[in-house]
Amino acid sequence: MEETGTILYGVVEGVIYRNPENGYSVLDVSCDGKLITAVGLLSVVEPGESLSLRGQWVTHPTFGSQFKVEAFERKTPKNAADMLRYLSGGTIKGVGPATAQRIVDRFGDRTFEVLENESDRLADIRGISREKADAIGEAFRKQFAVRETMIYLEKYGMTPTECLNTYKAFGEASVDRVTENPYCLCGSNVGIGFIRADEIAQKLEHAVDPMYRARAGVLHIIRHNLQNGHTCLPREKLVAPACALLGFDETQAQQVMDDLIEEKELVQIEMDNRFFLFLPYMYLAEKNIADRIRVMLKFPPEKGRPVEIDIDAIEKEQGIRYEAKQREAILTAVRQGLLVLTGGPGTGKTTTLNGILSLYEKRKLRVLLAAPTGRAAKRMSEVTGREAKTLHRLLEVQFGDNEHQTFARNMEHPLEADAVIVDELSMVDVQLFWGLLDALPLGCRLIMVGDSDQLPPVGAGNVLQDIISSGLLPVVALTQVFRQAMESLIVTNAHRIVGGDYPVLDEKDNDFFFLQRDNVFSAAETLVDLYTNRLPKAYGYDPMEDIQIICPSRKGEVGTVSLNRALQQKLNPPSKDKDEIQSVGRVLRVGDKVMQLKNNYDIIWTRDGKTGEGVFNGDIGVILAVNQNANICKVRFDDRTALYPLENVKELEHAYAVTVHKSQGCEFEAVLMPAIGVVPQLCYRNLLYTAVTRARARMIVVGSRALLEAMVDNDKKTRRYSALCHFLTQPENPSALDKYASEQ
Repeated sequence: MEETGTILYGVVEGVIYRNPENGYSVLDVSCDGKLITAVGLLSVVEPGESLSLRGQWVTHPTFGSQFKVEAFERKTPKNAADMLRYLSGGTIKGVGPATAQRIVDRFGDRTFEVLENESDRLADIRGISREKADAIGEAFRKQFAVRETMIYLEKYGMTPTECLNTYKAFGEASVDRVTENPYCLCGSNVGIGFIRADEIAQKLEHAVDPMYRARAGVLHIIRHNLQNGHTCLPREKLVAPACALLGFDETQAQQVMDDLIEEKELVQIEMDNRFFLFLPYMYLAEKNIADRIRVMLKFPPEKGRPVEIDIDAIEKEQGIRYEAKQREAILTAVRQGLLVLTGGPGTGKTTTLNGILSLYEKRKLRVLLAAPTGRAAKRMSEVTGREAKTLHRLLEVQFGDNEHQTFARNMEHPLEADAVIVDELSMVDVQLFWGLLDALPLGCRLIMVGDSDQLPPVGAGNVLQDIISSGLLPVVALTQVFRQAMESLIVTNAHRIVGGDYPVLDEKDNDFFFLQRDNVFSAAETLVDLYTNRLPKAYGYDPMEDIQIICPSRKGEVGTVSLNRALQQKLNPPSKDKDEIQSVGRVLRVGDKVMQLKNNYDIIWTRDGKTGEGVFNGDIGVILAVNQNANICKVRFDDRTALYPLENVKELEHAYAVTVHKSQGCEFEAVLMPAIGVVPQLCYRNLLYTAVTRARARMIVVGSRALLEAMVDNDKKTRRYSALCHFLTQPENPSALDKYASEQ
């Protein structure tokens, strides 16, 4: 241990608190006859252990003097008294204080040696059976295997969380696996990427086989591109980044790809006279979607009584008249059971959807409604008058390591439904869509509603567009904008934008406004003033509930980061009456509007006295409480109140301003958008269209007319490599890849 800072020597008397995820602990430590509080990353340190601690004294505002540990060394207890203290702490399953006393009384200073090597001798002690003796010995050996693994791996700079995840993945072989090939940590649910594995490899005492690094590097490039929405990559496009990352020539890079294909760590197929490479689970997701859709087409739902009579009856009951395309959609939904319904704002999707629901209910069908996000599901409930769930909740998401989601609802335990209707399909990625299809019972109808002109999903794939492009499923596109909707300039401008025409910007008495600003500073000032002052005064809007700033970018003076900082200062400044916590460079305070940044299936929430688990990427809420003593942050998301352990608040960021991508699936009473200072790669048409269609009653654009028009002119959509359309349109020819899929 480096001799800097204060050095203390002591014995752990008790563990006051421990975060099992990152190892952060609060300990009572006996030092020279005095009991002190030590805090820090003290992973798997237990009562009875002797420690050498290096750190510094600090004063906590609530808990007073504490020793903040920067580094420590630990030694296994050497005498009977310390062993008794260790075993009495409850760390060994099946051993409480009374049993610990009997064991130490019998074996004294040899207690640990007996537990590790001669645990059958425990059966000689009264009250311990042979089965219990074996279980105690196994638990002791496992506990020490974890400890030894962590002690060994920590010297290579691995964090406690990484060490624990490594042990979960590889068990007692962890040290051997990591020291031979630290790149085995990539993609193994440990939470370590290629760059991090590179850092660990540099700290090993020996050189690592360069082929381990080469294979991990190629896989890293493909995994990274999943974040850009690609389910696969053209093989030739992988060569240059692989050479740059690994220092290889083209021949070497091609050989590594061949090796990975041979070892089934990559899947290669030919599409459009090019070879594409997939991670196996992405290949299987797209292939399985296509196969399941073909099965659904072969086994349509049973035909009932004639549909037209019922449609006429609904029109008469509700005093409406369906337009031709709406009627076609309703007929298709009932007769064929598979339908993609698309259309922009004001084209009557909601009316059509309600017509489909009415007909299903007349036929006594069990119908489930779902959408990708909580807000989209809530809006679906509002417009249909029926309960809608998030897809994750509908499928009963279960918890996997490293965000690998699994669902309780699947082919073996399908949904209890005759029809499922999914809204905002443009947001659904391939893995979630495959989860849905896998859970549909045979003969179940599936109605997919979405706007193909919006942005593709944040996750990998392009499900809606690929299904439409395949031509395999019936698609009804609603194009007629109804007269009432045309009175809205939001609707008019949305259709102008998607059609390549510039929006109308000069009307002052409608719901779409443009405010010219010549620089980002004045634009930012205007946006903050509109949000905090002008709109609430003019329309009675609640800034937390009704107004949303939507930005093309996170960066810059009119990006989300800068605007959130300014808006927090205006709307929710520091106060001695409001608790707060600092996390990853931002201060989260009671009363802040926040957004969840990733799916977390472990966060517990309550709703109307019932509890559940799971908060999802894009959920928007308000912080209700921060309690550092209880290690809890409480956040309200619509009708749910979620409880966050404080270490998970890093998954929250301010949401006064959000990116256009993060706003998908949401509608807000009033939307503000900066149109200045936007980098060229974010100046494109469907990003602007998506932003405009988030506004329900007011849309205000602040910035440059020229930039706004440049966004309309740029119809170059971000290219996504995916294979779903290919799989849907190819003949059903069994191949070596189908054999691969069946083996999985």
